Amino acid sequence: MINKFNVMKKFIFTAVLCFLVTLSFGQKKNVSAAKNELNSNPPNITEARSLINEALKNPETANDAETWYVAGRIESKQVDGEKTLEILGKQPNEEVMYGALEKIIPYFTKAAELDQLPDAKGKVKPKFLKDIRAIIRANRSSYINAGVFDFNKQNFQRAYENFKAFGDIPDMDMFKGEKWDIAKGDTTDLQIRFYSATAAARIPNHHAAIAAYESLKNSTYVKNELFTENDIYRELAREYLQADDSAGYEKIIKEGFAKFPNEDFYRLSMINLSISSGKTDEAVANLEDAIKQTPDNAQLYAVLGQLYSENKNSDAAIKNLQKALELDPDNVSFLSELGRTYFNLGVEKRKNADEISDAAQSKAAAQDALNYYKLSMPYFEKVFEKDATNKDAIFALRTIYYNLDMGPQYVKMDALFSNGNGGE
Repeated sequence: MINKFNVMKKFIFTAVLCFLVTLSFGQKKNVSAAKNELNSNPPNITEARSLINEALKNPETANDAETWYVAGRIESKQVDGEKTLEILGKQPNEEVMYGALEKIIPYFTKAAELDQLPDAKGKVKPKFLKDIRAIIRANRSSYINAGVFDFNKQNFQRAYENFKAFGDIPDMDMFKGEKWDIAKGDTTDLQIRFYSATAAARIPNHHAAIAAYESLKNSTYVKNELFTENDIYRELAREYLQADDSAGYEKIIKEGFAKFPNEDFYRLSMINLSISSGKTDEAVANLEDAIKQTPDNAQLYAVLGQLYSENKNSDAAIKNLQKALELDPDNVSFLSELGRTYFNLGVEKRKNADEISDAAQSKAAAQDALNYYKLSMPYFEKVFEKDATNKDAIFALRTIYYNLDMGPQYVKMDALFSNGNGGE
């Protein structure tokens, strides 16, 4: 007796099997149809992409090297079409061209991996690898143009990725052992790595920028008009600071100072490192050594003066700040710092005067305080003359005018102070 249930089960199983075979066959047809579309004149790239995208998603064809190879060929065809317009003197659609270019490597990388898998007999017989290499080689320089295009559009993430792709291509597994016209360490390679670092810094991706700049620092250096070795060290210092990597920053500053001992940037940075770590004597020694080498550098005298001022060595502070102003008389920062040094001495003397019980001595000490206010006054007046909104100058002058009984001047400064323009 025939079991109707078993017959039905066999029928359903056979139907499902046929359905799966049909699906698989359908996806392979999509790959073939996409290939045929590429050979049309002109090819319908949109249709080819639609067909191959279905095959890329389907488990039956997603692990087939040909599927990924055709996907890469479609994007390459798109790029070639736009390049042809360029050759004919027409304006290509750069957004379309470089968008397609960016897809080529991911598709071909996957295709190459699958293409080099061993077959059932354990043998590796790649079908598409040679063509994949040729297409990527032919398009390598286009990644520079893509990076420039994206950088100018301020799409710094894409710019970084395209510049990086140009440099990374020779290191891809599929190209091991092959020679390149533009190899690592060539001038063009160094320039593109510099562009890559610059784009990464703009994203901002400070760690990526650091990696790119470090690769330039450690490479066989080739001088060119775009950047110097000094530029690399300065950019690295900035990126380490932005990344809050104090150890990396200190390391690069010390390396830079050793290479470029006459550069103020590294000198001052070394001094700042000494100051921030509380090594005052080391900072002073570095400053004095720097001044010996560049005695006309006003900034060095100013920093030394400020350092002495903070350490209560007023005479040395005044001497160095006066020297800074002698070299750069209109520098607002220097004027403010010397004015502040005299002003703080006035405040200190006034406080001491108030603590003296002897009336005569207290009066003499108070007069001494007024003398320091008088010394401070012309520097803050010059600052105020240059910047009538300078809060330090307004606060200091208000106090000075009050203590020197300069009524009209005090009223003016008090009004500015009361309107929120002054403050400590």
